Amino acid sequence: MRLMANNTMGSTTRSCDAYLLCKGETLLPNGVRAFLCTVALAYCFMGLSAITARFFKSMESITNHSREVVTIDPQTNTPIMKHEKVWNYTIADIALLAFGTSFPQISLATMDAIHNLGQLTAGGLGPGTLVGSAAFDLFPIHAVCVVMPRAGSMKKISDLGVWLVELFWSFWTYIWLYIILEVWTPNVITLWEALLTVLQYGLLLVHAYAQDKRLPYVSIPLVRGERPEDWVPAEDTSDHHDKNCDEYSDILPSDNEDVVDIFSMHSYSNAGYHHVPEKDIEEASKTALVVKNTQEDICWLSVWRQQFDDAVKLESPELRKMDSISLRFIIICWNSIIAPWKLLFAFVPPYQIAHGWIAFICSLISISSIAYAVTKITDQISCVTGLNPYVIAFTALAAGTAWPDLVASKIAAERQVNADSAIANITCSNSVNIYVGIGVPWLINTGYNFFVYQEPLYIDNAAGLSFSLLVFFATSFGCITVLVFRRIVFGAELGGPRLWAWATSTYFMVLWVVFVALSSLRVSGVI
Repeated sequence: MRLMANNTMGSTTRSCDAYLLCKGETLLPNGVRAFLCTVALAYCFMGLSAITARFFKSMESITNHSREVVTIDPQTNTPIMKHEKVWNYTIADIALLAFGTSFPQISLATMDAIHNLGQLTAGGLGPGTLVGSAAFDLFPIHAVCVVMPRAGSMKKISDLGVWLVELFWSFWTYIWLYIILEVWTPNVITLWEALLTVLQYGLLLVHAYAQDKRLPYVSIPLVRGERPEDWVPAEDTSDHHDKNCDEYSDILPSDNEDVVDIFSMHSYSNAGYHHVPEKDIEEASKTALVVKNTQEDICWLSVWRQQFDDAVKLESPELRKMDSISLRFIIICWNSIIAPWKLLFAFVPPYQIAHGWIAFICSLISISSIAYAVTKITDQISCVTGLNPYVIAFTALAAGTAWPDLVASKIAAERQVNADSAIANITCSNSVNIYVGIGVPWLINTGYNFFVYQEPLYIDNAAGLSFSLLVFFATSFGCITVLVFRRIVFGAELGGPRLWAWATSTYFMVLWVVFVALSSLRVSGVI
């Protein structure tokens, strides 16, 4: 049953007969129902936070996957086997990090489009959420990342050329969206406009890859700085995976034996490294792979079991050693609240399986399921309160669904030696939000309308959406200007003197408040 809300400015809220769980909900006052729905929405956002960590681990496993490459040493004419990364550094940022962390918004917008399938007017939740999410990505997440480096330390973008390419496509997304909403076909989206919107995501990938490889004629001739070999360096502390693997060390071959390391194809000996003879490569590789596969099979089974153990534990050994009783009680209460989510997501296979792809796909499915629940709850809130869906979309929904973006950028800002992935995730997520998050739902709706009704897709609140785009464009220019200023003055975009870092963070948050306030007033008809 489609939930309806009165979006007319100044009108009273009418009775809402729709319900989520049981018909008895309709007997409750609208204020109580709105409160319960808000609590349910917040609990769904907790679920997104819980699955984000598992998703991020699977993504790290995918990007760390390498393939065997045999080369010939020009001096000794002997073969050397080494491992090279399967994923390009830049493409991993755009195709995995940005796309994956934007998947809650993409799922919500796609489900909203399917929910409105057959109607000539597009739904309001999808576009509003994605534009609001872009603002949340650019301002609050930058505000968090800029203070993440330790006091006095600085992290800068090492590949300015790639960042400029990503920044260009990020700004162009909103120019393009304004053109098709207000200039090309005002208040209408055609099938070809939706198709062109989606295809531009492919152009972003191609252009960024060309810049990363410094291909002639299509790349900016800027020298790339130093960047880590690993996409995200490992944490200093060991996790459950390491502990569980240690439990089985007595039944596995010893690492001290004179065996071939398949990651370098050099054998270890007291005399140091030496080349492996060609006739021994195949046999040594098979032996090492058997050992490695045995270790992996035992480890991921242990980790999967540990996931369920952790889900039902409300108190860890470290927590029992805490002196503060009140803090222990708060942590136990929090663990009790999120325990259902942890138990549910414990069924997601460990990221050690299939280089993380199974965990990655299962995480995206889990995120889509939560996004569906968020869509239904948001419809209910709009129904019982009479609030404009656009206002809910680019405030509460945008902040909640952008949580994976915040976590991913925060981790990258803390653990990477540079600022590339942290800022690339922000910049590219904005592009993904439009090209995929808005483009795919519009493609679904316009395609259906074209073949069934021979009609385009009408945008009910195109003026309000266009106004939000203009405000976002102006405030984002102020954000990028400060980042450039920090690069010139401090030599880095993130970190630096704590006073200036917190001042920058506060400035970014003010820009977000300005965007939300002006957009809300416009949609509500005040301005």
